[in-house]
Amino acid sequence: MSIFRSKAVLGLSAVGTLVGCGALLKDYMQGARFQRPDIRADGKVVVITGANTGIGKETAMALARRGAHVYMACRDLKKCEEARQEIVLETQNGQVYCRECDLASLQSVRKFVKQFKLEQNRLDILVNNAGVMRCPRSLTKEGIELQLGVNHMGHFLLTNLLLDQLKLSAPSRIVVLSSIAHTRGKINVQDLNSVHSYDPANAYEQSKLANVLFTRELAKRLEGTGVTVNAVHPGIVDTDLMRHMGLFNSWFSSFLIKPFVWPFLKSPASGAQTTLHVALHPQLEKVSGQYFSDCAPKDVAEQAKDDQLAKWLWAVSDKWTGTLTGTAAVS
Repeated sequence: MSIFRSKAVLGLSAVGTLVGCGALLKDYMQGARFQRPDIRADGKVVVITGANTGIGKETAMALARRGAHVYMACRDLKKCEEARQEIVLETQNGQVYCRECDLASLQSVRKFVKQFKLEQNRLDILVNNAGVMRCPRSLTKEGIELQLGVNHMGHFLLTNLLLDQLKLSAPSRIVVLSSIAHTRGKINVQDLNSVHSYDPANAYEQSKLANVLFTRELAKRLEGTGVTVNAVHPGIVDTDLMRHMGLFNSWFSSFLIKPFVWPFLKSPASGAQTTLHVALHPQLEKVSGQYFSDCAPKDVAEQAKDDQLAKWLWAVSDKWTGTLTGTAAVS
């Protein structure tokens, strides 16, 4: 029996060592942190899309803790309210609000902006956080492929409709959540809406490249206004965004694969650090059109530097969302 006990003890010791190593690796993989707890956001008005879960929720929590007035722009009001109550309880900041904003409906985006303008005449920080990833092909209310529609087009319209408030509040900032996936992205000029062929990964990568192209083009259009816009890569984060990936949504992967992947994933709080850095750091007040990862500027992919492509995408986005006319025209 002593031999068996010894083997059991050795086995448990080995498991403990593996768990400990995994935890150390997990801590290491959390990346850089926004190291300025002294910076406050008292009285600043902030809009965060997709703020009821994941990175968006952690961003809302951190900004509320620093004294901001936070508007959580979310599709699901029930989940939003649950998250809002948690944030208020945790931060003791009652200036946190839930507002409906479904980025898969341009009408919903317009309704949100109309209501927001009735309540506020300023906007200091806009965080375009919400997104979908690698989902089966489906369409927005206006017939836009969902990943392109939510990740890019909905935010394109939202941002443009809020520019007046941002300019009135200058210096103000826009943060666009992109991804390292943009480096693999291609804008399919011939089939932007993925009508003739659809691959979930390609569509996601296209939408993330669109985020960077939008950021760079918008930065040029905002020169001299006091409004900055920068894109961020939050890292590979353990959030609901991965719910459509087969690697993470099966019983098999939950028990046999995810434990090995887990140490390499950032927590949502760690994923929010670069967003907070770009939104708040005083040294970035005049920095615009850049791409950040782990709280530091990084170079973008070559295709993200294509100024002509950025202008083309802007013109198409303007037409599809009806930014100027108020009437969407998807074609």
